[in-house]
Amino acid sequence: MNTNKILNKKNRVAPFLILAATCFFGCGGPGDLRDVSTRSKSVGASKIENAAEATPVATSEPAARFELTDQEGNQFDSSDLQGKVWMGSVFFANCPGPCFRENQAIADILREIDDPNFVAVSLTCDPENDTPAALEHYADRFEADPQRWKFLTGDMDVIKRVGTKTFFLPVEIGVHSERGVVFDRQGRLRGSYHLLQEDRVERLKKLIRDVLAEDDATVETQEVD
Repeated sequence: MNTNKILNKKNRVAPFLILAATCFFGCGGPGDLRDVSTRSKSVGASKIENAAEATPVATSEPAARFELTDQEGNQFDSSDLQGKVWMGSVFFANCPGPCFRENQAIADILREIDDPNFVAVSLTCDPENDTPAALEHYADRFEADPQRWKFLTGDMDVIKRVGTKTFFLPVEIGVHSERGVVFDRQGRLRGSYHLLQEDRVERLKKLIRDVLAEDDATVETQEVD
């Protein structure tokens, strides 16, 4: 048996195993794995058995424009976010798991950082059931100000594109990440944090304050935690 050939084959396989592990566990490490995704029985069984956190890529490019419908039934155009610091997340109203805690964390952040230049944008991953009326009722549970916290629904293809290509988070019907992602005034992704871990939320709030205070031309390295 050619030992060198076996060793070379192992060396070729190892990097792929490392990459696969990184994609599966996400940037936050194994501690984040148990809360990586949420599935709703009311939406039906998802085809995705393991929705792993996607790893944000470093970029100074602004987020691509998108249009959806908010909880008041108004058309939402993401270009309206220009000049504001904003946080994105994904959820659904019938979520039997941690969605309520995820959104409670966002509500607390909005109350603590009471700045009209900071807003939150939450996408449903169950648009069939999460109509504007359903989202308005859900938003009332958090006393959400519709001017500062947009709950968005619409075409699932658009939602999935925004979730995966702009937020860099896994999105399928009834499947979502429990992270919040932060964008600066130019729409550049600046950080990704787990919303169910208190220390990560504190770091998220610090980043938001820092980005609010910085010069418009400033571009910092992204932080994933």
